Amino acid sequence: MDVERINIYKRLRDFKVPATVLDNIFSSEKDSMVLIKAFRSLKNEGYREDHAADEISKMIFKELQIDPDHLKDE
Repeated sequence: MDVERINIYKRLRDFKVPATVLDNIFSSEKDSMVLIKAFRSLKNEGYREDHAADEISKMIFKELQIDPDHLKDE
């Protein structure tokens, strides 16, 4: 079990990224490594974990053209 992956997954869920989107990302080793490296990079730049997750969630929504305000809380 990879604690870092679980932590990133949970933090992104806190910012309304749908579980199906995250499951798809984490099912691909390539995609998950891109996400993990981006998260680490933001943390290394001084972002707190919540702020890093917020920034990454915004990128995911933009890339997938999803309006997070229209998502239901799960």
